[in-house]
Amino acid sequence: MKKETLALHETLEAHEILNFKTVCLLRSKLMQGICFDNELKRLMEKDVQQSIMDVNELLNFYKNTQLLQ
Repeated sequence: MKKETLALHETLEAHEILNFKTVCLLRSKLMQGICFDNELKRLMEKDVQQSIMDVNELLNFYKNTQLLQ
C-alpha cells in the first residue's frame, strides 16, 4: 500500500499554518506573564493547550511531505 504524501502546494500551506499556530502559541504564552486578570490567564492557558494539540496534529501531516521523502 502506497503511503499518502502531501503535494508541494499542500506542504507550503501546512508550513504556513504551522508557523502561524506556533506564533500564536508563543504570543499567548508570553502574554500570560504580563496579564493580571485571572480569567484572561485561564483563557490564554486554554489557548496554549489547544495550540499545542494543533501543532502536534499539523506536524503529523507535515511529516508526510514530498520534501522529506
